[in-house]
This record gives sequence, structure tokens and C-alpha cells, in this order.
Amino acid sequence: MPNPSSTAVLRVSVLDQTPVPEGTTSAAALRNSIGLAKHADALGYHRYWVAEHHGSPMIAGPSPEVLISAIASTVPRMRVGSGGVMLPHYSALKVAENFSVLAGLFPNRIDLGLGRAAGTDPETAFALQRDRRQRSPDDFPQQLDELLGYLYDRLPPEHPFRRLAALPGLPERPEPWLLGSSHQSAIWAAELGLPYAFADFINPAGAEIAALYRDRFEPSAELAEPRVMVAVSAISADSSADAERLASSMRMAITLLRAGSSIAIPTVEKALEFLGRFPSERPLPMGRRAVVGDAAQVKAGLEAVAREYGAEEVMVVTITHDHAARVHSYELIADAFELGASHASASSAKREAQLA
Repeated sequence: MPNPSSTAVLRVSVLDQTPVPEGTTSAAALRNSIGLAKHADALGYHRYWVAEHHGSPMIAGPSPEVLISAIASTVPRMRVGSGGVMLPHYSALKVAENFSVLAGLFPNRIDLGLGRAAGTDPETAFALQRDRRQRSPDDFPQQLDELLGYLYDRLPPEHPFRRLAALPGLPERPEPWLLGSSHQSAIWAAELGLPYAFADFINPAGAEIAALYRDRFEPSAELAEPRVMVAVSAISADSSADAERLASSMRMAITLLRAGSSIAIPTVEKALEFLGRFPSERPLPMGRRAVVGDAAQVKAGLEAVAREYGAEEVMVVTITHDHAARVHSYELIADAFELGASHASASSAKREAQLA
């Protein structure tokens, strides 16, 4: 298994699902995302992705392209993108146009993470359809191929939409990533020569899937070698006991979600009372993993997951009821990885290169 962290600095990024704490509003959660992004940029995180979910009281963020625009206009440095756009809901052309505009407005900073999942329940997915005479076909590979054709001007001359590859943000382009948590997504990413972001927070048994991606990777004009990023659920606090308490809110929310009930992120007190009624040796429902502890423990845990996947980048998703605790968790992780020092060193090197 390759171990990029042994030869290069591990990049650390943020996946923001825009959690909605119980007792507050979705509008406040959206504003929290913008505030957190500003702070993450100052802390030295490499990129900041926002998720797409629909019809859930737990998560605010059905329009990643709108939130990306708001965030990218307020942070001066980080890459900003979608984690991800759920392509089956949309026209490939419309997604290409949206992210071309973003790339034109924010050159060399926009990522287009693409997913196949609905990001919601079947009824809400159906409500998102323009044509409701029947459910949309499962044609994700064709959608993805068309989208890449627009982005990279690869549509064949006889294609009926060939002229539409003259996107509004050219010559700037977003960087596409394929998101996934399954063998099929790894195969698609490998065949298309795309960078691959794996959702360990959904499926922690993904190391062999990341290996499959690397084994089958076919170089593309944009990417010569495979690139793996792993998204991990993590919560850090000043002590491991405090971190475990904070994590109870996420654990209750996920437990109920698995049972078919979506709720706003509960308070720690409510979550501890709920979890106390269902004692279990597993800290999370089966099939989930979270790295929880003080800063040193979380750093070690994230590095271990990155080694497991052979990933050169880890993307941290943190959900707590208290937004201040979420911000502090990202602060602790940034300090543990010395992200600020890495950012300062990179900025200094860039200035020296510009003066040379």
C-alpha cells in the first residue's frame, strides 16, 4: 500500500455538510458555513467543499453552487468546491455552465465534485425531477461523459450539442473529481482518469476500493497519475472526554437517520440521554467510523486513515450541535497538523518565486 504521507506533507481539507443544530434555523446554518470557511482559510486548510442534500431538517445545503459562490467570494486562498453535485438530478450542460461561471469568477480555485447518489429520500428525488411522468433513468455514466465533454471540449464533431462546449467561463475550468463509496465509482474514476474522493465516513471499508482505483487507473490529458482523497468524520476537543461528549450529538442523529428519521442535530444532553437508553459497544451505527479525541489523537487517527487508503489528502467532516465547538475542533486539527506554518511557508515560497 502506498504511503504518500511518508514522502509528502498530508493535505488537510474541510467537507462542510452545513449541519442544522436543534433550536436554530437553516438560515443560521448557512451563515455558519460562510463563517467557518473564512476561518478555515485563515487556518491553512487546503480546500473547502460543501455538500448537497435535499429535504432534510439535519442539513442545509441543497444548492452547492450557490454556497460555493458565496464562500469563494469571501475567502482569498482556498480551493472551494462541491462535495458534491448529485448529477442524476440535473442536466449535464447546466452543471457544466454553472461551474464554468464559477471557474471564470474564481480562477484556479473551483472544484467540481460529482456524485451519483440522490442525497435524499426517493420521494424528494422524484420531486426534484422536471418530468414526473416516470422516474429518471439511471444513466450516470452517460451524464458524466457528456459533462466532461463540455468541460474539456471533447464532444465529437457530429454530437448535436457540440457547439455548447463554448462555456461562459473559458479559458478557466473547474477541476472535476468523482466522489464515491463503492467499487463502481472507483472503476469509473479510474477509466476516465479522474481524481477520486472516497467517503470513508459512509463506508470505512474502502481501502481495497481505493486500491482498485489505483490499479485500474488510465492516465488522462488532465491527470497522469491517480489521486486519492479520503473524507473522514472527526471531532477534536481539548480532552478526549470532551470530544466524546460532543460526538454524542452526531451519533444520535446518525442512529435515527439509519432508522429512517431525520432530525436537526440534537444537544449533547439530549443525545447522551438517548444513547444511554440504548447501550452498545459500538460508538456509531454499524458501517460508520469517526475519529474522536484530543488534537494528538485525531491527528494520529486521520494519518492512519490516510495511510490505509494511500491518500495524499484527508477531508475532515465535523458535526456538532454547538457551532463554536465545531470551529474549535477545526482549530485544534489545524494546529496539530501545523497547517498555518505550512501555509506561511508556501506563501513565502510563492513570493520568492514571483520576485526571482
